[in-house]
Amino acid sequence: MLEKTKVLALIGIIAILGNWVGYDVSPIKALPGMILIVLFTIIGLGLNTLIPKMPAVVWISLIALIATTPIFPGNEWIVEKTGEINFMALATPILAYAGLSLGKDLESFKKLGWRIVVISLVVYTGTFLFATLFAEIVFKLQGRF
Repeated sequence: MLEKTKVLALIGIIAILGNWVGYDVSPIKALPGMILIVLFTIIGLGLNTLIPKMPAVVWISLIALIATTPIFPGNEWIVEKTGEINFMALATPILAYAGLSLGKDLESFKKLGWRIVVISLVVYTGTFLFATLFAEIVFKLQGRF
């Protein structure tokens, strides 16, 4: 758990720097929100070790969801502070870490051959098209387009 906490802290620092450089949000202003996000993640990972029947992302999402609901004391402050973190600034170091971890499994990746490229392109294209369709429907319902 200590190693995961160190990795989360490193990702948080990189995300704060990305938030500062890319979106001009002061690191001091973004720090409380990042601490909250890392804290929710650590709590979710802890719950996952206690009750491993569900994926960790379910626990992490549930903790964050409960903490931001109106029934939770201080939810407005939590929403305000985590709102300072731009999603892309947060996603970039996570995707970089995922890419680096793929490097250690390169031999397994090579065994999959060219078919994985075709499958990946189909999945990415389908994801993009359905996300675009969904966004278009939502925007139409909201009267934006």
